[in-house]
Amino acid sequence: MNSTNQTVQLQGPAGAIEALVDRPQPTDGQPVRGVAVVAHPHPLFGGTMTNKVVQTVARACVLSGWQAVRFNFRGVGASQGSHDGGRGELDDMLAVVEQMAPHGPLVLAGFSFGAFVTSHALVRLAAQREVAKVVLVGTAASRFTVAPIAPELHARTLVVHGEVDDTVPLSAVFDWARPQQLPVTVLPGVEHFFHGQLPLLRNLVVRHLDA
Repeated sequence: MNSTNQTVQLQGPAGAIEALVDRPQPTDGQPVRGVAVVAHPHPLFGGTMTNKVVQTVARACVLSGWQAVRFNFRGVGASQGSHDGGRGELDDMLAVVEQMAPHGPLVLAGFSFGAFVTSHALVRLAAQREVAKVVLVGTAASRFTVAPIAPELHARTLVVHGEVDDTVPLSAVFDWARPQQLPVTVLPGVEHFFHGQLPLLRNLVVRHLDA
């Protein structure tokens, strides 16, 4: 599926939020399925909306017919403000959802720190609207308190982690997922940034979104 890419500026609680919108261009005349908002890894360790894993997840969304919105958290790129340990970043993500996907089908996705923020966005949105699908990649469960996934969302949630992730140990993700009985998809021999396995990650996300 073809796509177009556009840089947009949104308004966040700390000022401007820089975002990239990837729009699918279906060749079969099918309408766009909805909006997917994708959150990037830790801002203090080089995380941005152009991270390769984030790009891969966004591309998977486009291939499945979703408009993908990537954005820079406060203090990153052209986004105003400064890092806030996840609290302000959650507000940033919710502001993006409010402006880019105020209604209609919604996918929430995040990588590493972004997965942590996404988990809390799910909690905040639970009483307001339905989330069609959730994608959590390299979830930073060893570094942050990741929110549990509501039982009714388990079937709609894909949790992917590398077997040999040396940034977030797989054991930490299992410690988070086990009490919830939440399945985790483990990629053998893969580390945190999915080097050499991004096509596999893309295909897993596409399969999940199309299921």
